[in-house]
Amino acid sequence: MCNIEEATNQLLDVNLHENQRSVQVTKSDLTSESELLVTVGATVPTGFEQTAADEVREKLGSPCKISRDRGKIYFVISLESLAQVHCLRSVDNLFVVVQEFQDYQFKKTKEEVLKDFEDLAGKLSWSNPLKVWKINDSFKKKKAKRKKINQNSSKGKINYGQEVKIDQRNDKRDFTSHASDSHILDYYENPAIGEEVSTLVGDDLASCKDETDESSKEETEPQVLKFRVTCNRAGEKHCFTSNEAARDFGGAVQDYFKWKADMTNFDVEVLLNIHDNEVIVGIALTEESLHRRNITHFGPTTLRSTLAYGMLRLCDPLPYDIIVDPMCGTGAIPIEGATEWSDCFHIAGDNNPLAVNRVANNIASLLTKSQIKEGKPSWGLPIDAVQWDICNLPLRTGSVDIIVTDLPFGKRIGSKKRNWNLYPACLREMSRVCTPTTGRAVLLTQDTKCFTKALSGMRHVWRKVDTVWVNVGGLRAAVYVLLRTPEAFVHPSEQDGERGTLWCKE
Repeated sequence: MCNIEEATNQLLDVNLHENQRSVQVTKSDLTSESELLVTVGATVPTGFEQTAADEVREKLGSPCKISRDRGKIYFVISLESLAQVHCLRSVDNLFVVVQEFQDYQFKKTKEEVLKDFEDLAGKLSWSNPLKVWKINDSFKKKKAKRKKINQNSSKGKINYGQEVKIDQRNDKRDFTSHASDSHILDYYENPAIGEEVSTLVGDDLASCKDETDESSKEETEPQVLKFRVTCNRAGEKHCFTSNEAARDFGGAVQDYFKWKADMTNFDVEVLLNIHDNEVIVGIALTEESLHRRNITHFGPTTLRSTLAYGMLRLCDPLPYDIIVDPMCGTGAIPIEGATEWSDCFHIAGDNNPLAVNRVANNIASLLTKSQIKEGKPSWGLPIDAVQWDICNLPLRTGSVDIIVTDLPFGKRIGSKKRNWNLYPACLREMSRVCTPTTGRAVLLTQDTKCFTKALSGMRHVWRKVDTVWVNVGGLRAAVYVLLRTPEAFVHPSEQDGERGTLWCKE
């Protein structure tokens, strides 16, 4: 990975047109820029904000603030720490904060509010955030393809409740016609609240000037950056929509920088995050969510790597711990664990042979990627995959330190009816293989009613320490943190035998 100076040297020729002036980074500015402090925002799995904040303090040594808007954290770093930010395991998307308004005073009418958004673009200090964006280009993970949501455009309509007039006599430029046919909704992985997300419409920002003159200018003028504006809005007291805010604010941004609007092949993504009275303007630093890092072979349900990391941190792994995922699916949890906690041994197991095969393929893909990156053969990962029955694990009693797994929700896999028998049997077998007193379990499930009932019958071997409420694919789920009690495991058949003996003595 390039350091700050190398990245800056590679990007000296990139022009950022701010008020028709170029923002240049020169070697003489390197010292001051490396010491520049900027605020970075990050979206994280809802419910794991505190876990992400702890990772930031631990790895970057930076103070971290948890936003009122669930699923977001903010921290201050110097530019020399920018590469390390991309190595955080608990964050999904990153953006640099242009300006934050803690208590933004919205006007009473929609017209006044939108006019304020238009005026806001010219009042913000864009220089430092754009420097961060430019240097960040060498660090960020590139996105190969963008998923499009095609809209009915035969009549020139876009799914924003607006009609766009199309001149059939002239050939439109590629980005204009393409934007009218499709748009991107970028949710930034925060479905926990009723959040409205909208992306600026290219035709609304397209210049009405003569296109012949414009195309001739493009041949002689230096390349102009392409951009889009994404508005993430949450709250019920707003008199405007996300689409309207993105449209008017984006139009002002275009007028200010003289950039081109492009909804798909953009260089800069400007973010307008609105949560009740909190307004934050930022510039995206990631093209693709950082949770897309380990899994190449997907199953019916694949847990996000960032969520897997958060679950593993809850159980506080120690060196030489044996960590087991008895229902591993594609292996997201043990693979994340083997990557981050390489001084532990991780076992991935599942009763489905297809799932075990996916885990093996994901491990092989990760090893191949590691070999290519390091340019030498890899020593491998402390992980293994096994096919087994969750209710009859081929493990010695008391041999496992930690169990971390994603239990079947009873929706895509299994059923809620089967969970009433499965959950008690799982907890019983987990209590057998887990070490008394020190053993821990972190279990994720959306079927909380069934799990609570099953746990109530296992209180002699499991003690609930904490419950973390998370959002998984729009479903409210719970992560239960359990501690193994000192009581030794007694098989149900042995318990029945003891009770029979006591009854005979009486």
